[in-house]
Amino acid sequence: MSLNIQMREKIYSRVCELVERKHFDPAMNGANWGELSKGRKDQILRSNTDDEFEKQIQELLNELKTSHTGFRHSKSSKIPGRHAISATFMRCNFDGTQRWMFQDVHEGGPAHVAGLRPGDILLQVRNREIAPPEPPIFPVGDDSQYVVQKPDGKRVTGTLIVPSPKSKNHPVIVPKAVVCSQLPEGIGWLKVTMFPGAVGIDLAKMFDTAFAHLRDSTRLIVDLRGNTGGGIGGLRLMSYLTPNKKEVGYSLTRARKEKGYSREELPRFGRIPSHKATLLWLALRYGFIDKSILVVTEGFGPQKFHGRVVVLVNEHTASAGEMVAAFAEENQLATIVGTKTPGRLLSGSAFKAGFGYIVGLPVAAYLTWEGRLIEGKGVSPNIPVALSPEQLLAGEDPQMQKALELVRAL
Repeated sequence: MSLNIQMREKIYSRVCELVERKHFDPAMNGANWGELSKGRKDQILRSNTDDEFEKQIQELLNELKTSHTGFRHSKSSKIPGRHAISATFMRCNFDGTQRWMFQDVHEGGPAHVAGLRPGDILLQVRNREIAPPEPPIFPVGDDSQYVVQKPDGKRVTGTLIVPSPKSKNHPVIVPKAVVCSQLPEGIGWLKVTMFPGAVGIDLAKMFDTAFAHLRDSTRLIVDLRGNTGGGIGGLRLMSYLTPNKKEVGYSLTRARKEKGYSREELPRFGRIPSHKATLLWLALRYGFIDKSILVVTEGFGPQKFHGRVVVLVNEHTASAGEMVAAFAEENQLATIVGTKTPGRLLSGSAFKAGFGYIVGLPVAAYLTWEGRLIEGKGVSPNIPVALSPEQLLAGEDPQMQKALELVRAL
C-alpha cells in the first residue's frame, strides 16, 4: 500500500517527536534538529515514491551524525552487508574503476558459507553491476546471485542464501561469534565477530569454553576486526583480560546527563548470570530505572597470558568491540594493533513511527572510566598497521603478522 500525504505527515511528525524526546543529544554534533526538520519537511513529504520518502528521512537523520540512527520499514530487507552476510568491504581499483573487495568474512556467516573469502572482488549482485559509493545490499530472507572475481583471476557466479533474522527491530544474521585456536609458541588466538544477546549468557559460555581451550596459552591475540558489536556480553571477554574487578565505563542517558550525576553512584553491572532464569531478576533490578549503568569486570583472577596480549582492530570494529578495545588500551592490558575504529559507540533503541516504519535512535552515550567519549572519535591503535587491497589479493595479513611479532616479544 502506497503512503498518502496524511500518512506521510503522521510518520514525519512521529519521527520528529521521537528525535526531540529520545535522541541522546540532538545537538551533540552541532546539528539544530528543529531547523533541519522544518527546512526539509515540504521536500520530504513531496517525495515521488515511498522509497524516496524513506531515503530522504534517512538523509535527514544522517545530519545528526550519530551512530545507531536510522529509518526503515519493518519489512525492509535492505540491511548493510556487515549485518546481513557477516562480511565487510573495502574499496579497490579494478580495471580502472572502483569496486568493493571482501575484507572481513566471518566464519559461519552467509558469505563464508557461500565460499566467499577476503580478496574476492564483488562485481554483480542480483544481475546488477555494483560499485562504490552504492553499498552492497543482500536482501535478508532471500537468495542473491552474485559474481565475484577471485584473487587468481577466475570469475565465479554463486548464490548467497541469507536467512531472515530472529529480530525485526535488530536485524542481524549471527555468524560464529567466538572462534579460537592454539598456535605454536604458546600463543592463543581468539576471534570475536560480534557480541550477540542483550545480556550475553550464551556468549559468556562460549568465552568460558574458548578460554578453557586456551588455558595453557602464555600469550594471547584477540582479533576484533570486523566486529559489529552487540550487547553486554563483551564484559566476559574483558573480565578475562584483568585479574581483579575493575571499572570499565558507563552508559549515560540524556535525562541523567541533564540532571547531573556521579559516576561512582551509578547502578553497577558486574556479573553476567549463568542461567536464563536470572533474567527476570535482572529485569526487575534494571528494567525500571534510568539506563545509566556502570560496568565492572567480574574478577576471574590471574591468567597465564596477562601482560602479553595484543588486540587487533580495524575500521569495521564497532560498538561493543570498541568498548573492549578502549578498556584494554586505557588500562594497558593489551597492545592495540591495526587501524582506527569508526567511533560508533552509542546505545540504541528502535521505536515505532507508524504504518510499519521504525526509527532507530541512540538513547545513551558510553564513556570509559576515564571519561572518554568514543562516539565519533574511535579507538586509535598503539601500533597502526594498514591493510591494502593488494595485500588482500596476495593473501597477506600484515596486521596479524605484526600481532604475532609483538606478542612473541612480550
